[in-house]
Amino acid sequence: MKADLHIHSNFSDGSDSIENLIKNIISAGVDIFALSDHDTIEGCLEMKKLVPSNIRFIPAVELTCKAEDVKCHILGYYCDPENLRLKSLIEKGKVLRRKKLETRIEYLKTVHGISLTPDELNWLYSRRSVVKTHLANILVKRGLAANNLDAMAKYLDGCKTGNTRFDGAEGINSIKTAGGISIWAHPLGGEGERHISSEEFYKKFEILKSAGIQGLECYYSRYNFDEINFLVNFARTNNLLISGGSDYHGANKDIPLGKLNTEYKPVDSKCLTILNP
Repeated sequence: MKADLHIHSNFSDGSDSIENLIKNIISAGVDIFALSDHDTIEGCLEMKKLVPSNIRFIPAVELTCKAEDVKCHILGYYCDPENLRLKSLIEKGKVLRRKKLETRIEYLKTVHGISLTPDELNWLYSRRSVVKTHLANILVKRGLAANNLDAMAKYLDGCKTGNTRFDGAEGINSIKTAGGISIWAHPLGGEGERHISSEEFYKKFEILKSAGIQGLECYYSRYNFDEINFLVNFARTNNLLISGGSDYHGANKDIPLGKLNTEYKPVDSKCLTILNP
């Protein structure tokens, strides 16, 4: 069984609509998947309507958090999309993201002399979960950068937005209240980030452990097998659940569905203990 438990749609910063995403999942031969959009679970309600009976779907969310001084993303699996506490947290996140967006818009204007058009602003404000990638895509469309990673590095990396993240324990507790399981996403570093050392990981894990984390995303599209084995062994030793996903974003990231390591080697879904917690 082919699994991919970290996938994004255009409900956050992926490019695929729910309809196109399920078509691509079927084409990629993925048998088990989780839709884990950033700070929104609305797409899961739409996905439930479209998933064929022969594919297993897990509703999920990826919360942007900060536990003490550790910036992290927390995946919540098996969450009830209708849970009031989780929905309340997500509404709070929309306010935080709006604040961050407006800071970045002003930064582009004052530092780089780039003013967004009314149409561009309307499109940004219409997003359910707007992130830096959306601004970067506008800059690419204008011909100011070759791709969204280049645009973020050239125009947005210097922008200080302050802390607009959820408290880590608050995010984890909201996931648990919604019937979910909390997993530390890409714990050694995500897309475009420096991969941290084992010593850095241990220190950060102790903080996440205190916040109530239940597992690790051990299999990840940007991790080699040395990194994966390190995480798997640590998870097993510490009785943590194991997850794995590509971090697929469609056209917004060069990551294919079902890719759970740098070598494109298939991963037996039995290795992902999150599937049978």
